[in-house]
Amino acid sequence: MDDLPPQPVIAGVDEVGRGPLIGNVVTAAVILPADCDLPLNDSKKLSERKREILAEQIKQQAVDYYIAWATPEEIDELNILQATFLAMKRAIEGLKTPFDLVQVDGNKCPKIRHRCEAIVKGDGLIAQISAASILAKVARDQEMKELDALYPQYAFSQHKGYPTKLHLQKIHELGLIDGYRKSFRPVQQVLQRAQKN
Repeated sequence: MDDLPPQPVIAGVDEVGRGPLIGNVVTAAVILPADCDLPLNDSKKLSERKREILAEQIKQQAVDYYIAWATPEEIDELNILQATFLAMKRAIEGLKTPFDLVQVDGNKCPKIRHRCEAIVKGDGLIAQISAASILAKVARDQEMKELDALYPQYAFSQHKGYPTKLHLQKIHELGLIDGYRKSFRPVQQVLQRAQKN
């Protein structure tokens, strides 16, 4: 039994925040210990409280992790897909521990120098990607909570920056603050309307 080949060290990567109208797109890269037994799952299938608890446990137990992002300005300049890949690259390059393989949630890999596999619905299948999705989601939600504290009238804690009916109503009523993604159509519509008035 001792001559079994060692398991490859996997860095799992995921993003959160491609759809919102405001704020960073956030990514995380995570390397877990082989004996990790945390009840990990796709972050979207967990309650906010459960995600927050798991995020702390992941940070304590992970062999290595790194959280990165791309800014609204980078999103507007590059487009959301390329900005997401940039944020993923930053997260991967932020890891200090050597690894053999990157596994990314989705159907495309960022351009990186490491071997990479894209796995559709990987955040529900691969523990390392699940852990990355949880860290990225908690970090992105924290950004929205901080915005909510500064601008409670926009209700960021409710819609988390996504283009919900409530959020669209708020930006049409109140206008835009710093951090909106100007290349996204609902934001462009508000800007165009402001120019006409």
